[in-house]
Amino acid sequence: MEGVVFDIQRFSVHDGPGIRTTVFMKGCPLRCGWCHNPEGLKMQKEVQFFREECIGCGRCRGEKTETAAEKCPAGALKICGEKIPADDLMEKILQDRDFYSPEGGVTFSGGECLLQADFVAEMLKRLKALGISGCVDTCGCVPWENIQKTLPYTDRYLYDIKCADPLLHEKHTGKGNALILENLQKLSASGARLWIRTPVIPGVNDTEKEMAAIAGILKNTPGIEKITLMPYHTLGKSKYETLGLIPPYESDQMISPAHLEGLKEIFRRENIPAD
Repeated sequence: MEGVVFDIQRFSVHDGPGIRTTVFMKGCPLRCGWCHNPEGLKMQKEVQFFREECIGCGRCRGEKTETAAEKCPAGALKICGEKIPADDLMEKILQDRDFYSPEGGVTFSGGECLLQADFVAEMLKRLKALGISGCVDTCGCVPWENIQKTLPYTDRYLYDIKCADPLLHEKHTGKGNALILENLQKLSASGARLWIRTPVIPGVNDTEKEMAAIAGILKNTPGIEKITLMPYHTLGKSKYETLGLIPPYESDQMISPAHLEGLKEIFRRENIPAD
């Protein structure tokens, strides 16, 4: 069994409890304007061009293909995405095993890792058999059957709720949120442990009204341990350039710490821990 992976991040402390290895899978059903991993949107391999590393040798002949990337002596052209067998990925993961104790483990992210649900479920099953914690970071916009495949082996779901307003959600992600909210309720009913993650985007969902609506959804949903509000940043902007794309959401506006803290208080008033 093989999965398509575009990055493996070691010593991650933001993708679940403890120190974790985060495996980023390619492919995503959403097109969020502020996405900071655009190289994970498509399932297939892509070639990124890092202009600042180009030495002008001409070996690529101006082509941005896998063949050209393989010839590039400076690494200015890089192939993004690799088919990796489950055995090989386990070997890479187990190199970090000594750092996982007591709360750490492995998180599957993306893109949307549950578009490759069979592979992710197989990996989680192997990890669980070794006593290693497995988390799934998901946007929830996948068939329920995909989520079900991972349920027996997943310790916690990091679940994205981007907007409560369905029209707002569709406008900025390309899809409505009905399936996402439906899957959230099914996960809750199954007894899953849930960490909600919400990106806070200026001019999109950074209002008290929208955050109060999200809090209204969460306060009656068992299994939610906390919500993390993630302020918008521009760190992914350069990645679009490497793919020859224009960022759909171009803004240098940031969320102030005071404003972010005020939004967190909306959840705390509903007894939902927020960080």
